[in-house]
Amino acid sequence: MSKILGVMGSPRRNGNTQVLVEQVLAGAMARGASSQTLLLGDLSIRECDGCHVCWAGKPCPKNDDMNEIYPRIAESSAIVFGTPVYWYGPTALMKAFVDRLVYFNCPENRNLVRRKAAALVVPFEEQDAQTASLLVAMFERSFGYLEMELVGTLLAPGVTKPGEVRQRQDVMAHARRLGEELGPRAGGA
Repeated sequence: MSKILGVMGSPRRNGNTQVLVEQVLAGAMARGASSQTLLLGDLSIRECDGCHVCWAGKPCPKNDDMNEIYPRIAESSAIVFGTPVYWYGPTALMKAFVDRLVYFNCPENRNLVRRKAAALVVPFEEQDAQTASLLVAMFERSFGYLEMELVGTLLAPGVTKPGEVRQRQDVMAHARRLGEELGPRAGGA
């Protein structure tokens, strides 16, 4: 059975990001996958300081929750990255998480993420889809560098109030379909 890891980068519980990530995970579970969600706001993830210890195949010297997350990433078949747009980029929570993916740079760790499926979920207040273009480009470049496969990107413009995306049936259906596609690509039933 494939394992899908949902990474929720919004500091707001039960907001639009969490609703959409959970909808993607529900679609994957409908196709036989199991899922787990990381609420980054509940975790302690320090910044990467570029020490390059991990590049030598050694454990990250930061004593924080990320060291417990690396095995979860390695065990997952796919990862759903969810973040709202904050100043045309991801939240600080998500950026710290992505920065720490440098752990997978070394040859010993690269195979743990190479060809792993990924999905990107991005709700935001503004109506213009270009609002998310820099954020999406950052993830596309990061996934490319890590040799991960971006299966799909879901943009949800025009959502502000917590959970209001539930009223957008088109967006909710797209999230569900993305999860259904992600499940089999991740090795699910």
